[in-house]
Amino acid sequence: MKIFFLLFLLFCFFTSFFNSSFAADVTYDRRSLIIDGQRRLLISAAIHYPRSVPGMWPGLVQTAKEGGIDVIESYVFWNGHELSPGKYNFEGRYDLVKFVKIVQQAGMYMILRIGPFVAAEWNFGGVPVWLHYVNGTVFRTDNEPFKHYMQNFTTFIVNLMKQEKLFAPQGGPIILAQAIPLEYKNLYTEGTLL
Repeated sequence: MKIFFLLFLLFCFFTSFFNSSFAADVTYDRRSLIIDGQRRLLISAAIHYPRSVPGMWPGLVQTAKEGGIDVIESYVFWNGHELSPGKYNFEGRYDLVKFVKIVQQAGMYMILRIGPFVAAEWNFGGVPVWLHYVNGTVFRTDNEPFKHYMQNFTTFIVNLMKQEKLFAPQGGPIILAQAIPLEYKNLYTEGTLL
């Protein structure tokens, strides 16, 4: 009888833990994020997965959690993932899915900054070197060649995260994804993306 009671308590604990750790519904208003109907003040920390080896990721995430962090935020490093047009790399320190799943296993949320730019002292701003040689490409401006390749990459990443069920509505940890560089004011005119 005691064993059934203990199993019941463990079931209740894990059910409540996982239900409270992973959002099903994420919205926002002018004041805050609203996760599963409740306003949340979240504290985030950046961990850029390619700056360390995969064996370090669980420890880094756990240290952040122990320090009071709710959300891990990371750029997606385009120049590490697409070494040539349409040829993707998700191995070793570029195993983005593994990194996001480690965040999920820690019971934390994730903010995925798909880019296209990395404003974190990263080679070529995270843009693949090969894109520099595509005719008509001018970085950080409104031009078709750049937008074409950027859309291909961001769509690939979003679909990969969906396939792995890593977005919050799918039971995953990703509560926000940023695919437009908010840091660059020259892309905006009176609040409208060029």
